[in-house]
Amino acid sequence: MTQSRLQEAAYQGPALDVDKDFYSRIGEDTQARNIIDEFTIPIRSGQAWEVPAGHVCRISTVDGPQVGDLNLWDRHDPRERFWAARTRQLQAAHVSTFDRLWSTLPFLRPMATIVGDTLADYGTDSEGGRVHDTLGTRCDPYVSQMLSGVDFDYHCHSNLVRAILPFGLTEFDVHDVLNVFQCTGLNDNDEYFMKTCPAQPGDHFEFFAEQDLLAALSTCPGGDLSAPMFGDGAEDPVENCHPLKVTVYRLPEDLVGEWEPPISPNYRGAHGLRPQPWA
Repeated sequence: MTQSRLQEAAYQGPALDVDKDFYSRIGEDTQARNIIDEFTIPIRSGQAWEVPAGHVCRISTVDGPQVGDLNLWDRHDPRERFWAARTRQLQAAHVSTFDRLWSTLPFLRPMATIVGDTLADYGTDSEGGRVHDTLGTRCDPYVSQMLSGVDFDYHCHSNLVRAILPFGLTEFDVHDVLNVFQCTGLNDNDEYFMKTCPAQPGDHFEFFAEQDLLAALSTCPGGDLSAPMFGDGAEDPVENCHPLKVTVYRLPEDLVGEWEPPISPNYRGAHGLRPQPWA
């Protein structure tokens, strides 16, 4: 009994409950939405944009499979940003509909809730791969230089840095990502692997903004990841790259109802200030 309990999800409790009826209505009632922003991010590029609280943002494939690396910040305080590791613990290593994207300490609240995912039924494939990954992070030129001795300035890290500069942020604000449409897993040696992106033209992933957000997305230079970017036999996979489209929707007031942005836990702090009772 004890061992079975220990093998369940580490974190449980009512604070993690999601109103599935509410988010289902948001994800399903698409006819009443109004587009307030829409653009296409070219291959090997990045762009940042705002998503107001109570709005929905959709990321969709345009003309072929493509992985996108997503960052999120509180629009008014970028110290609050997406926390991939805690999201992985509170939700799952691969996220889908009704999962939430959580923010860093000391804020610790949902930044967004996933309300639409056309790859939700992908599940786990024969090699253990799943989509929308929080296991890995963005590709970057530092690893490229370290592993291959190659200078390349269009990795996701670089694309995200360029995307956020107009908003007053820098390289130090770029953080671990949600790899949208990316198929990954852990092999028998507990090593991270990446597979070909299963998305087809028109597939989409969308989230409801739980607070005013600044989002940034990179169209990964690996494209659909069907070819290795590092190691023996690696070649430039530019032919496998495709754009991604971003659409921001305003929702009708009656659909949002009495929803309010989530608040942070009522922890009053005192790190290192109180004496340890056992000392």
